[in-house]
Amino acid sequence: MTRSAEKIMDFLHSVHPYDTLPQDELVRVAGCFSRSEVPAGTVVYSEGDPIEHVWLIKSGTVEVTDANGALVSMLSPRNSFGERGLLREGRAVTTATTSSDAVLLALPGGELRHMIANFPAFERFFSRGQGLGGKHGRQNDLATLKVADLMARKPVIGALNTTAKEAARLMRDNRISCVPVVKDGVLLGIVTTRDLSARVLAEGRSVDTPLSEIMTPDPLALSPQALGSDILHMMLENRIGHLPVVRDGRLLGMITQTDLTRFQAISSGQLVRDAAVAKSYEDLAPVTGRIPQLLVQLVGAHNAHDVVTRLITDIADTVTRRLLKLAEEKLGPPPAPYLWAACGSQGRQEQTGVSDQDNCIIIDDSVSPDDMAYYAELARFVSDGLDAAGYFYCPGDMMATNPRWCQPLQVWRRYFSGWINTPSPEAQMLASVMFDLRPIGGQVSLFRDLQEETLAAASRNSIFVAHMISNSVKHTPPLGLLRSFATIRSGEHKNHVDMKLGGVVPVTDLARVYALRGRITAANTRARLLAAEEKGIISVSGARDLIEAYDLIANLRLENQANLVRMGRKPDNFLAPSDLSDFERSHLRDAFVVVRTMQSAVGQMAGTLG
Repeated sequence: MTRSAEKIMDFLHSVHPYDTLPQDELVRVAGCFSRSEVPAGTVVYSEGDPIEHVWLIKSGTVEVTDANGALVSMLSPRNSFGERGLLREGRAVTTATTSSDAVLLALPGGELRHMIANFPAFERFFSRGQGLGGKHGRQNDLATLKVADLMARKPVIGALNTTAKEAARLMRDNRISCVPVVKDGVLLGIVTTRDLSARVLAEGRSVDTPLSEIMTPDPLALSPQALGSDILHMMLENRIGHLPVVRDGRLLGMITQTDLTRFQAISSGQLVRDAAVAKSYEDLAPVTGRIPQLLVQLVGAHNAHDVVTRLITDIADTVTRRLLKLAEEKLGPPPAPYLWAACGSQGRQEQTGVSDQDNCIIIDDSVSPDDMAYYAELARFVSDGLDAAGYFYCPGDMMATNPRWCQPLQVWRRYFSGWINTPSPEAQMLASVMFDLRPIGGQVSLFRDLQEETLAAASRNSIFVAHMISNSVKHTPPLGLLRSFATIRSGEHKNHVDMKLGGVVPVTDLARVYALRGRITAANTRARLLAAEEKGIISVSGARDLIEAYDLIANLRLENQANLVRMGRKPDNFLAPSDLSDFERSHLRDAFVVVRTMQSAVGQMAGTLG
């Protein structure tokens, strides 16, 4: 193997789904890639060009735009692009342009087709709507979204006897441009700022005029099942900017031109681009402040949960890398190479609308004791910036600002060796967190060797594996008796279930154990489950059941968060089973049963290992 192919193979170890390939196949595929250094501003391909390769970004960034020049995606290292045109139309359906100097790896189309045909992980990855480097093509398709996924919940309303003055104040205080007139939940009319101007001010009427005299009665309205295209057509045809959403005459919400404009302006690619050019960490908060609305759009477009969380995590990655760049501009170049790595949900690429920060710094062993102050300052700058951007400080202090988690590589080697050889309860907890590490910025090679050594040592230590298995079944699904749920009994979240601790965390813990046993380098939960199936760590039927259960749980969690955002609330992880249909409740409970069954099977395994 040439030195170039060897470097490509090392890089592919950190890229899914290449990280699932058998070693001999990975060696072969690495030799099929060609490497090129591409200056910023280079058009890799234009819409309509024949596509013969799929590209993988090793460094730099690439913008993907549609036929109108609108940004579809901003891609970064480890993202691939070009596969949509290659696998579907044979010609490019977008335009890809390097937005910074980049190193691109090109794989012939025949090789990609070969792997899709022979390796299930590739077939699943490239058939889940993840063209454009994991970016789902439907995320900004307004025309096909349902009105229910776009409308504002709990609209501000007025009554027949509400005065024009009171209506104007409602609009001002709530920053809205219309007030629907409602009686007993039934929509009777609508008053807009234009009505106040034309029917009150222009005609010299009193500000105490009731809305019953100035409203537009029986306004045009849509059902929640209408599509975004219906909104556009109705607004354009009737030259209106406000549409009530009703069911059986009862007001459910409002759609305005502002809602449509906001929707079109928000995409993961746009947020990534805005974060990448931020001049200070104060500029990042407005970018991440748009994530809840992006969550609503992605969920409303029926994207799979792993696509949604990947796109949201991409934003956090970009914010982190931008903060690292700003820190180096302020502090000067680092005295020794370092790696900033994320663990927790960011490390697994599973961030939702609720995220704290979990991170660490691994420093090259050439660092001197006097140089360590630099990395402490860098950690504080980045961590403070992340907090200002909405990624709040980790309650458990699992951050690079904690000197324990900002250390040279040799110290990290001792950490992992100690956790593996002396698996105390604290060691199990720390190992669980740190086995989800993923490089974000800096010298990736500092992590690669550490990960390979750690996985090899951990998988060989049956006592450590047994302890990790026992630790993985501490969080159990909230199953009650007689097909009911064990809901929270008191407090703010009474009669709810925790979809994080009782839903996704048990699966995440199981996947981590499978990854440990199979020396699987992927950090993402779903990727770990797929790789575990391919390596025979779990049976095909068990893997299929667990993956489908995980998909259902994770999707319901995101849908609940999106609903909370639509209602003007902060997203959280607590779901009331009573809010679900009988069908949904039944399937959620079945999913919990699958997870509990898999936990039992793994728990029995621990007894044979310990």
